[in-house]
Amino acid sequence: MTAPRARAVVVLGCSALVALGLSACEHPPPARPQKPASATSAANAGGLRALIAAAKREGRLTAMALPRDWANYGGLIDGFEKKYGIKVTVENPHGHSEDEIDAVRKRGNGPTAPDVIDVGDTFARSAAQQDLLAPYKVAAYDSIPDNQKDSKARWANNYGGYISIGCDADRVSICPETFADLLKPAYKGKVALEGDPPRSATAFDSVYAAALANNGSFDNIQPGLDFFAELKRIGNFNPLNSTTATVEDGRTPISINWDYINLHYADQLRHKGVNWQVAIPFDGSFAQYFALAVNKHAPHPAAARLWQEYLFSPEGQNLRLRGYARPVLMEAMRQDGTLDKAAAARLPSVEGTPQFPTDTQLERARKTVDAGWAKAMSG
Repeated sequence: MTAPRARAVVVLGCSALVALGLSACEHPPPARPQKPASATSAANAGGLRALIAAAKREGRLTAMALPRDWANYGGLIDGFEKKYGIKVTVENPHGHSEDEIDAVRKRGNGPTAPDVIDVGDTFARSAAQQDLLAPYKVAAYDSIPDNQKDSKARWANNYGGYISIGCDADRVSICPETFADLLKPAYKGKVALEGDPPRSATAFDSVYAAALANNGSFDNIQPGLDFFAELKRIGNFNPLNSTTATVEDGRTPISINWDYINLHYADQLRHKGVNWQVAIPFDGSFAQYFALAVNKHAPHPAAARLWQEYLFSPEGQNLRLRGYARPVLMEAMRQDGTLDKAAAARLPSVEGTPQFPTDTQLERARKTVDAGWAKAMSG
């Protein structure tokens, strides 16, 4: 997936400083820097150095639902901790987007609230509407395509991929390559999702992909619900949520998930004897990004903002790429020479330019899935 063409990069004059891992181009600090909790940019906080110093004083960052094997979060967490000496704690690593939103909403300004969230962009929009997020523009904000960020800077997409079908070729004689294949009798009890669509952005997008494969559209996700209802009716649906563990031990021999997750499983489990094959279904090609945001009441506001800077920096974006995720700044980095070309060459090729549903379409689809998933699974 190639991200929509980004606007001209505004930090070209500082290319010699890219090795720092963050853009060192800073506007002159304001006369009266804002406290980290109210800073809307690094410059607004007194400059990047001031933000780093404040984050180091806090010494901690709390996140949720970030498995180390998801879009190279293991490498990102290790890199951030090593670079800044800030301890990253991840609560409920296998949780879902709705779990993160619930925690932000219910814990308010308490000390256990997550500092940051990583959620499907439909959930990010919902969190922004609930006034849960702090406006913050990372240094690379202007290079993020307009359709991949909130106009008020409350969230911005960071990485994405395509819905794919992963399959244990040693447990399944012929691996499926399309959504239509998944209805075949050979796959009875084998087809799993990553989570529950009303709570998991990945599972929700899997329903969207299934809709596109069955004469649905961005305006009509119902055929996706109908597809999974049929999958359940004929006995092919496996209700167990797929994870690294369930893939490794064969409990979910077929898993619908992002290509970067399934490709990571293939790499991670190959030496354990798992022959995991990955196909991007041509009948339901669906691409989407995940959004990052700062909790409005983050207990560690400076560390939360520095985390955003790191994940949108060339270092952070290339670490995403090495985990098979497609960085939102990929085209901008290709233009300014900071892209890891070897890592980019490992991505599976996908024909055509990805299309994305609008905010209105996403909101309508979200309501349809929230209302219809339980009924689809009741048959």
